[in-house]
Amino acid sequence: MVDEKKKFLKIILILSLIIITWFVYLEYFKKDKSSLSKSINPTTKIEDKTVYNSNIIKDINYTSRDLKGNEYTLVAKEGEIDLKNNDIIFLTDVTAYIKLVKNSELIVITSNYGKYNTINYDTIFSKNVKIDYVDNIITGDYLDFSMMKNLLIISQNVVYKNLENTMKADVIELDTISKDTKIFMYNSNEQVNVTNIK
Repeated sequence: MVDEKKKFLKIILILSLIIITWFVYLEYFKKDKSSLSKSINPTTKIEDKTVYNSNIIKDINYTSRDLKGNEYTLVAKEGEIDLKNNDIIFLTDVTAYIKLVKNSELIVITSNYGKYNTINYDTIFSKNVKIDYVDNIITGDYLDFSMMKNLLIISQNVVYKNLENTMKADVIELDTISKDTKIFMYNSNEQVNVTNIK
């Protein structure tokens, strides 16, 4: 009888210990792991004032340089990390600055929205896109920029203005280094509309 009571007490003590250990683990260690995982920054070039809320990032500022020293800075009011691909961020109220070493020129791009690849820095700008460089302003609805290729391709309702002319076209391709520009229509039977300002 005494042995059975001892066995029963041992079993209760062991069960109590297991339950207490389980609660301590849940209360302290699991919380620490979850808070630690939330504090890990999936992107490396976001400024300190970034605020995390789910997959939303506020006040984004990325800066990158190519091997020649050309600098690309991307600023956005807000970004949302793509849940299917953490390398992609969808941006709102976007401004980009391309600073070229060769001639110290600055190309400024603005748009309502953007899609940024944090690995290769490729950026797609959309809605109310505007490129401003030297005495040239180009507007359109869609812009694809590749830093690796040094190429801007703007399309959809494209208007190109400089001090002398206004041109309307389907697509403008601009090499950011050489400044070589191709202006063309999708339909080869249509012509680029050019208006002389002077």
